[in-house]
Amino acid sequence: MSILIAGAGIGGLTTALMLNARGVPVRLYEAAREVREVGVGINVLPHAIKELDQLGLLPELDKVGIRTRKLSYLTKQGQEVWSELRGTHAGHEVPQFSIHRGRLQKVLHDAVIDRLGPGALTTGRRLAGFVQDEGGVTAHFTDSIEGGAGLTTRGEVLICADGIHSAGRRVFYPGEGPPSWQGVVMWRGATDWPVWKDGESMAIGGGLGGKLVLYPIAPATKGRQLMNWVVNVRIKDPAVSPPPPDSSSRQVPLSRVLPHALRFHVPNMDIGALVRATKTIYEYPMADRDPLPRWTFGRVTLLGDAAHPMYPVGSNGASQAILDARCLADNIARAEHPRAALWSYEKERLPKTAKVVRDNRTGGPERVIDEVEKRAPAGFKDVNHVLGHEARKAIVGGYAAMAGYANVRRG
Repeated sequence: MSILIAGAGIGGLTTALMLNARGVPVRLYEAAREVREVGVGINVLPHAIKELDQLGLLPELDKVGIRTRKLSYLTKQGQEVWSELRGTHAGHEVPQFSIHRGRLQKVLHDAVIDRLGPGALTTGRRLAGFVQDEGGVTAHFTDSIEGGAGLTTRGEVLICADGIHSAGRRVFYPGEGPPSWQGVVMWRGATDWPVWKDGESMAIGGGLGGKLVLYPIAPATKGRQLMNWVVNVRIKDPAVSPPPPDSSSRQVPLSRVLPHALRFHVPNMDIGALVRATKTIYEYPMADRDPLPRWTFGRVTLLGDAAHPMYPVGSNGASQAILDARCLADNIARAEHPRAALWSYEKERLPKTAKVVRDNRTGGPERVIDEVEKRAPAGFKDVNHVLGHEARKAIVGGYAAMAGYANVRRG
């Protein structure tokens, strides 16, 4: 069976490695001219790291990422609402990683080139369409950079891992329209900074209407490390204002971000100085799409953000794409027919990811901050008098169980 994959992001690259490990031939096509270390930080949860560990990638991840030790949920004023250990510190067999998205992608890319050979990945080719018949799929790719001649190729299955603006998804759902936006804009950046706390911890301050996320994404060197920050603020009424351009390279000036960043306090961290020290600040609309009734049509299916783009809540976007990859590869390797493999994959993964998409819209585990701030907007002396321990544990732990990464030990 020969598999075509459109998109060499985290989902596409992981799928290629999973299929290769099972002896299935794969060819990838990526719209970008080259796979570069772009973006800022992400977190990858233990149930997804377990899959990467089985591909033998843990040593490479340790070179470029941080094994997350602790996560603290704070109010905007910096008061602790909940904290918990993460990854191996919480009893998992493998860690949670805080890591630069581009460096994670490079680890996966380098493994694909090493294991599948450089001819397995063609860059500068964007999926334009496809035609199916009883024997396979003929996929058409355009030259996404120079406007040159296109490329047509054939396989038994086409996996569309081409992101939130997936061409494959658009073929299946031509009237879907743009992603859903609720007026929230994300500003993100990363800069070299003195080690904060133990150099392995992260903090989330404020609720879904206004939130700060802070964590390191690279090993420390001489007392400094790459510190990632995110500010999410609802600044528009989506009913009357369109979202800003959805571009991973859209940069904005410090003056646009700093007043919003200064709304938040994190103990022992000068948020204003951190943001001022960041040379490049990126702006994204916080967007997702409604869960679909189906991902698979014949020999073509969706994966990752093409299938279930979700709010960046609960550290789940990349993790769910990796879980997709494992499930799909297993089904392709053992199924008697490609259609049966894709149907089984969809049957298992679609309902699980739909739950995550819906829960993330209400704040996911970070909803514990919303609940406390709603009850005590001016702060508190004892959080237990605002929202009891068991109630807070139920919010955070319930999300972890739903998303499939419940800690062995929890608060």
